[in-house]
Amino acid sequence: MSLTQEKMRADIAEALEIAPEEITAEANLFDLGLDSMRLMSLVMTWQDEAEDADLSEIWEHQTFAGWWGVVAAQHAGA
Repeated sequence: MSLTQEKMRADIAEALEIAPEEITAEANLFDLGLDSMRLMSLVMTWQDEAEDADLSEIWEHQTFAGWWGVVAAQHAGA
């Protein structure tokens, strides 16, 4: 899996048009302005980068830490 925590943070920041530093581990990404369409686009991009990953659990989380936990669990299981 080539998706890193830094890349994931940068992708989210780009989608929200904010600085990556604004995305803290416990920040609610939806409170920062993320909507379901942008989330879907991000997940599709990340799944293309990690073809064997199942990121469907991301939808259950609202924080960057939660999202990274899903990715890290996929990476550990690979």
